Amino acid sequence: MATKQSAGAHMSAPTRAKGRAPLFAAVDLGTNNCRLLIAERSGASFRVVDSFSRIVRLGEGLAANGELSGDAMDRAVDALRVCKSKILRQGVARTRCIATQACRAAGNGGEFLARVQDEVGIKLDTISPKDEAKYAVLGSLDLIDQGKDFALVVDIGGGSTELSWVDARAAKRRGVAGCAKRPPILGWASFPIGVVTLSEAHPDLENGQYDKLVADVRGKFAEHDAANRFGPLFEAGRGHLLGTSGTVTSLAGVHLNLKKYARSRVDGQWISFDEAMAARDRLRVAGVEGRAQEPCIGPERADLVLAGCAILDAVWDLWPSDRLRVADRGLREGVLLSLMNTSKRRRSRRRKPGGGGSPVTAS
Repeated sequence: MATKQSAGAHMSAPTRAKGRAPLFAAVDLGTNNCRLLIAERSGASFRVVDSFSRIVRLGEGLAANGELSGDAMDRAVDALRVCKSKILRQGVARTRCIATQACRAAGNGGEFLARVQDEVGIKLDTISPKDEAKYAVLGSLDLIDQGKDFALVVDIGGGSTELSWVDARAAKRRGVAGCAKRPPILGWASFPIGVVTLSEAHPDLENGQYDKLVADVRGKFAEHDAANRFGPLFEAGRGHLLGTSGTVTSLAGVHLNLKKYARSRVDGQWISFDEAMAARDRLRVAGVEGRAQEPCIGPERADLVLAGCAILDAVWDLWPSDRLRVADRGLREGVLLSLMNTSKRRRSRRRKPGGGGSPVTAS
């Protein structure tokens, strides 16, 4: 039993009503956000039962110091306690809890993961960049335009960016279950470039350094062999972009002039290159204070979104496409679909009631 009691750590997990579909949960602790999704299977997809999202900035200062700060870890632990409480309250059958770039890169990442398991009762698995790319693709699978030969799934995170070149026709043939077993990824790349790390390394973006940053990021992307392999195919109009990140959803909200962010308006929305650039220019001119007033940006993302735009600019330059499709989904959804499509082949190890130090995850 954990020596330090935490919210929800000693709650008894309720039993799901007989005859009801089992619940699955995915926790995604990223460099900037902590997110939870609880859902039940619905056909080839799922129905969301509960969710949670909080900006924790776990990677704050990581690029400069090489370690997670005490304040950042405290914020993440508090958010994970909320996730744990929701998971127990809903009587979830299977859970997967993942951590990404911040925990991969931090010198004290292992110590932090041990603290989370001890204090919160959640076992976080630090997944590889390849798995991160796979889950991002799986989570946005049904938004791929099968009228194109290829899709480039762009996942811009707080500490890294994952790019996955997908066979659109194979995605349709295999369906969700088939893609969960064998993702239709023709090539992938991960770069330690994200909105938090770039914003901290380039605090002068407001002073004419934006174009230089785009060129620097483009240069790093161009070093990967996928730039040469897939670039001509996109130049020939055979592919489209699919963005799964907060940068892309924020741009869509700005483009649509939403007075309040609405997932139903943003998820699946197509944006042309010219529309995306107009939204980007609007954010560049606005400055930090102006961006903080944007309903789909707010003060918590006002200092990060330009770095995300620079990453997207570099991607769009190397792998051109007339349009980009916006996905308000990603890792959590991919993890959930993977759990649901492997649950029959793996025996669930249910967490016993009580015992705050035991892991929530069954994977």
